[in-house]
Amino acid sequence: MDITLVGWTEEEQTVARVAFEQAYTRAVAGLIAAIKLQAVELAGAEAVWQLHDFISIQRHVIEGRFDFRFEGLLFTFASLIKEGLLQPEELQGLDAEKLGKITAMARF
Repeated sequence: MDITLVGWTEEEQTVARVAFEQAYTRAVAGLIAAIKLQAVELAGAEAVWQLHDFISIQRHVIEGRFDFRFEGLLFTFASLIKEGLLQPEELQGLDAEKLGKITAMARF
């Protein structure tokens, strides 16, 4: 069922989904790289439990950061830009007002 959300054209919804997925992929790739670095240094049970704790915390951080609900998506995109997981150019196709709001929020 194709539903156009109020304030979001179908094209904008597509742009938003693609940008969101790109940022998510980058976040997961960063997590995997961090896990690999830590795994190389595992030297005992305590290190294993610390890695487990790290992974659990990162899961909650990523799940909290990546919320694809249109009503809060401008805030999400601004946050992802600030964190370097998304580039403003990847949001081309959103209307100028949305891009302006995202850019302004990303400055703070």
